[in-house]
Amino acid sequence: MSGGQANESGEYAAIPSGLDTSDVELLFDHIYENYEPSVERWVRRLAGPAADVEDLVHDVFVVALRRRRDFRGDAKLSTWLFRITELVVRKRRARNRLRRFLDVLHRGTREAISPSNPTPLEEVERRQRCMRLYGALDRLPDKYRTAIILCDLDGTSAEDAARLLGVTANAVWVRVHRGRAKLYAQLSNSKEGAAV
Repeated sequence: MSGGQANESGEYAAIPSGLDTSDVELLFDHIYENYEPSVERWVRRLAGPAADVEDLVHDVFVVALRRRRDFRGDAKLSTWLFRITELVVRKRRARNRLRRFLDVLHRGTREAISPSNPTPLEEVERRQRCMRLYGALDRLPDKYRTAIILCDLDGTSAEDAARLLGVTANAVWVRVHRGRAKLYAQLSNSKEGAAV
């Protein structure tokens, strides 16, 4: 089960019984090999297109390594890693918002970010739509944002999302429904604002 391959139930291999859990390096290697693809996918979806995915994945596993003694086994390892991923991404987003705010204050004006290499028109339009979507997602409350990203963008089932978030599947559907309504309203308002 190395290389991040999930079993039939969609869950990754538990720590093998023969693995010496006192050997931190061996244990960490096993966890990284089996869960890195999922963590990377979660980071890509939660952080958006402008994120430094490798850096965030690294941060998730550093936190997991530091906090390995906090894992009690009450939940699946994937749930524990998702929570860490969600918190790491949330902190990075908050730090980036603060940096942008301070940069605006320091410079006095906002500067448009232009791509360093020219791209075809379709690629530019796709990136603009993606940035607009993630901009609207960033304005949603985290509980709605995370539910939409997991269910709509990542294709996670409501039951799996419920396990990852620690809520019921019905709560996930309510968050997705309410989040979609708020997202639609924000995207509609931004279209009207762009047209003016």
